[in-house]
This record gives sequence, structure tokens and C-alpha cells, in this order.
Amino acid sequence: MWYIRKSDELTVFIYVQPGAKSTEIVGIHDGALKIRLNAPPIDGRANDALQKFLAKQFHVPASKVQLMHGEKSRKKKFVIFGTEVDPDSLYQTPQ
Repeated sequence: MWYIRKSDELTVFIYVQPGAKSTEIVGIHDGALKIRLNAPPIDGRANDALQKFLAKQFHVPASKVQLMHGEKSRKKKFVIFGTEVDPDSLYQTPQ
């Protein structure tokens, strides 16, 4: 499972591929949601772009999306506060 929901907090595990042609959700990789990012991994630009992308997907302000772990890693852990979006609506694992 690539996410954990606790009351108004949603913890999501992300595997990021920076420097891609476009920003998109592409699947599940090693227990995390894989996201391609159209941002380079330079000076925190990829993390900023990922934070904004997650905020848009979960319909919350970017200030409600916090990077908890993985600042310099492809594997990241974010906590999203106050979202009512069902994470399964973003990506369904093929049956």
C-alpha cells in the first residue's frame, strides 16, 4: 500500500523520476506511487514541483503538503493534511 490515512492526515510514499518530459503518475514502484516530474533535481526544484503536483492532485494548498523524509532521495514520504480525495482515485493497481 502506497498510502496510510489517519483522521485528517494522509501519508503517501512516492518514488520520483525527475527530469522527465512531463509530470504524471505512472504506477506503483516498490510500494510507492511512481511519479515522473518535469523538473530537474537541482536546488530542491524537483521537491518543490512534486509538492505542488501533490497539492493539486489532492485539492489542498501546497502549505498542507509536507515532505517528511527523502529530501535528496528518489523515495519520499509526504504527509498531506485536510484532503478528502480518495488516493485510490489517483491510481488503480491493475487486477
